[in-house]
Amino acid sequence: MQKAVGKRCWAVPDGFLPVLTEADRATENGYVPHECACLLNTGAQDVKVELAFYFENKEPVIADVVLEAQRCRHVRIDKLQKSGMPVVERGVPYALVVTAEAPIVVQMSRLDTTQPNMAFLSAMAYPAGS
Repeated sequence: MQKAVGKRCWAVPDGFLPVLTEADRATENGYVPHECACLLNTGAQDVKVELAFYFENKEPVIADVVLEAQRCRHVRIDKLQKSGMPVVERGVPYALVVTAEAPIVVQMSRLDTTQPNMAFLSAMAYPAGS
């Protein structure tokens, strides 16, 4: 049986969802700018995960997800909602702290379509806890 790898707390200080442009809405390739929290649970038990979003000018917003045992989950930040409202508004910088009941691995990815040559960025979150 695979032992759970990773940490229980991860930090991502740089988050940003660009505002959708008319070009984004009209694109034939279907790509829109987005960010994704990529979560990995190699353990034998489901794990409750808290995503705490921090902003420059308002209180943090918390979203909870369950990461099933021995699975990965890609949480699209632009699709995440709480009480029917987006957790993160486009055009607003944010930071993210991911806290889990058991060790997991967290990676962030970003698709930037704000220019004709799209860019994809992927970076490991900072392992901030045990």
